[in-house]
Amino acid sequence: MRFATYEHRARRHVAVVAEDGTLRPLPGVHSLAGLLAEGGGLPGLLDAGSALLDVPAGPHLSEVRLLAPLQPSTVRDFVTFEEHVEGVRRSVDGAAGVPERWYAAPTFYFANPYAVYGPHDDIPVPPGSGVLDFELEVAAVIGKEGRDLTPEQARDHIVGYTIFNDWSARDLQSAEMKVGLGPCKGKDTATTLGPYLVTADELEQYRDADGFLRLALTAEINGEVV
Repeated sequence: MRFATYEHRARRHVAVVAEDGTLRPLPGVHSLAGLLAEGGGLPGLLDAGSALLDVPAGPHLSEVRLLAPLQPSTVRDFVTFEEHVEGVRRSVDGAAGVPERWYAAPTFYFANPYAVYGPHDDIPVPPGSGVLDFELEVAAVIGKEGRDLTPEQARDHIVGYTIFNDWSARDLQSAEMKVGLGPCKGKDTATTLGPYLVTADELEQYRDADGFLRLALTAEINGEVV
């Protein structure tokens, strides 16, 4: 299933997105994060969506303003592959290779949960920056509580995925990372999520024998693939 949060006639709604773009709003639900907080994980989310089969259809996607599918309570951005680590080190201090410590504990930083934007929202440029850069990433949405989990256990806590655009002020970032405390102000202005949250079961068909999701994504600027 695909879930969307949208604004229509000055009211906020959460809905399942049908194949034809029709929205089927969840009665009384105005926050996907709130729905997830009620518990049930992925089964609970699917049950809520399935209950809409007999509910009258709402507006079409073309008639609404799409918002970020959810406003998460916390956002963490992970550095999960070697080429990314190598590229960051080269850009910051000219170093080559991957630090040995990274293999023991892949790093992440805390992004700003109070600066989440929808898929078509304008993004403010951070004061003092002239190099605002977009990124193309995938966000795993955690839908139930847990801690100290094995990778296998952790997968059961993922209710779905969405597109994650980690806007980066590269000039501010490269300057501040010389301090050695990681990215801060260069990442603080905006994170774009959406347009939809796709439930985890929808993507299982793309998982390979090693457990990785093999997904093809492209980023475009004014219709030109970057």
